[in-house]
Parts: sequence; C-alpha cells; structure tokens
Amino acid sequence: MKLAQIIQALESLAPQTLQESYDNSGLLVGNQEMEISGALICLDSIEEVINEAISKKCNLVIAHHPIVFKGLKSLTGKNYIERTILKAIKNDIAIYAIHTNLDNVQQGVNAKIGELLGIDHPKILLPKNKIIEKLVTYCPTEQAIEVRDGLFSAGAGNIGNYSECSFSSIGTGTFTANENATPFVGTRNEKHHEEEHKIEVVFENYNRSKVLAKLNECHPYEVVAYSLYSTLNSHPNIGSGMFGELDQELEINAFFELLKRKFKLKIIRHTTGTKSIVKKIAWCGGSGSFLLDRAKAVKADVFVTGDFKYHEFFDHENNLVIADIGHYESEQFTIDLLGDFLKEKFPKFAVHLTKINTNPVNYY
Repeated sequence: MKLAQIIQALESLAPQTLQESYDNSGLLVGNQEMEISGALICLDSIEEVINEAISKKCNLVIAHHPIVFKGLKSLTGKNYIERTILKAIKNDIAIYAIHTNLDNVQQGVNAKIGELLGIDHPKILLPKNKIIEKLVTYCPTEQAIEVRDGLFSAGAGNIGNYSECSFSSIGTGTFTANENATPFVGTRNEKHHEEEHKIEVVFENYNRSKVLAKLNECHPYEVVAYSLYSTLNSHPNIGSGMFGELDQELEINAFFELLKRKFKLKIIRHTTGTKSIVKKIAWCGGSGSFLLDRAKAVKADVFVTGDFKYHEFFDHENNLVIADIGHYESEQFTIDLLGDFLKEKFPKFAVHLTKINTNPVNYY
C-alpha cells in the first residue's frame, strides 16, 4: 500500500497537530506516494534499526522519537543522526515519527502505561487548551436534524465521554436574494423571513476542514451562514500524563515490585516514602518532571515517570513518592501499542516490532 494510507491511519490515532511546538513528528524521510512493503516499529530509528529494516525487507520505519529533532545543515555522516538518514535514503527506506502527538492522546503512550498498571478509566493529568472550537450555524427547521446529524458524523459534538452534544434554539432569519441567487426558500429580490434553528456544536480544531466540508454538504442553503469561535476550555481527553486509582491499595514496596515486574526494571530511582500505602497513581511516559505539580494537585500517592534530575527529587516536598523508572523503560511498550494498532487497521500488511533494545542507558 502507499505510505499515505499508513500515515492517514496513524494520524487518525494521533493527529500531527497535537505535537508540542518543539517536536518534529511526521514524515522525516521518504514521500507519501511510496509503495510500502512492510513496516518496522521502534522507539529510536538509529542505524542498527535501519539495518534491521533492510534485513526484514521493510521500507518503512515508524519510530516514537524523531531521529531529526533540530535542523540539519549537512549530510556528511559525521554523527549517528546523519549516518542514519543517509542509510535510510540510500536504501529507499521511509522514516516516520509519532512522538508527542502520541503522548497527548487518550489512547496513546500513557494509556498503555495505565493498562500495564491495571488502572481502568484514567484521566488526563494536564489537559490541553486551545484545542476546542465552537461552530454556530443556522438552517430551516425542517432540515435541522439532517444538518445536526451531518456535523456529528464529521466528528463534531464530542465532549469528554459524551458524543452528539449540541444546543439548538429557534428564531427567525431574514435575507433578500438578488437576481443572481438560487435560493432554497424565498423569492429573488424579496425579503424573506424563515423560521430557523440556531445549532451550536464544539469540535477539535484539527477537524475543522472536515466539519466545515460536511456543513456545506448537508446544509440546504446556497450560501451557508456560520461563525467559528476559539474557546478557552481544556480538552478532557487530550494532554500530558494521566492519573487514576489501582484496583486496591498496595504497600509502597509492593507497588515498586509491580513496577519492576510490569516494566522489566532492574532499579527504580525514588524518593523516600511519604505514605506506606498507595492507591492513586499519576504517570507520564518519557520525561515527565514538568508534571510534578499537577501530580501533587490531584493528590497522587506516587508519580511514575523518567528523567528526573537530582535536585528535582527534592521537589516532592513530602506530598508524594517520585518513582523514576527510566525514559526508555516507561515508553518501551509504545512499540506494542503501534504494532497492535496497525495490525488491526491493516490485517494483511507486514508489521514487525524491532528486536533491538535502543536504550542508550545501561545498568551494571
């Protein structure tokens, strides 16, 4: 299949517009018209992974971390980034990264961590704002259901765990169609009064073009009147980190043993226990120290993440236990997440999970 089809599927899971401003997710090498014979999924698309892709006859590498994070001014092979890119180009291998956009969606990296911890129905720790937009439109009363249902089918009307949310009110619209118009109701050059429904729905801003296309498709008027508004609301299902409760309380050392078993850990870097029994857990895959205050705010007993610096451990302030399990260790099952997703979307497509441990940190 073409690479464009795979990208479309991946971005239905984690829209690229949800990546952080510093990130570089998306297609890094290759073009969307390439015919893809197989995909290799990894955390880091380093040289060894490109060699593995060649051996497995995969011409697409899907990585969580972008191999190109900053701008490249040359391609001479002077470092591992340039050598990886050169090898991929030479062997006609595309590289696609799905990074912080996959971190920020409800069914992404952090959902996988919650699944491993056995936590049902986790919530976003730091919901994002500037994601939700509001559409207001007007249509004849008889067509209101058709228009509303059309907007729902395009993804509008979702609020948290509820779908098909809208508000309608009835009023009177007026217009005068000139001689060049083809009015749905009324007569040219005569002012017309029409009973109309005012329909209001919200939607994610990355769905704007889809929602507006559907509005124009299902609306009866020749020219559709509508308004768009940005909102200050946070999106409950998009953002950084997650939190939730264990099925039952655990003694802190028993929880550490759970972490070790589920994430195949040799060690856990942690602060002193402020509570001997824990139940509410907050977590963030990768580098999550920026969420410590949020973990405190939701009154988590433990905050699980990676990459805490020495002085940042003092910031727990005896409010919770910081459990640093490592960057790679917290995100390693992202490979399985993406593999399962693509196998379900494309059952006959060759999807491989890397056998290479790309963790640059070793423990003696």
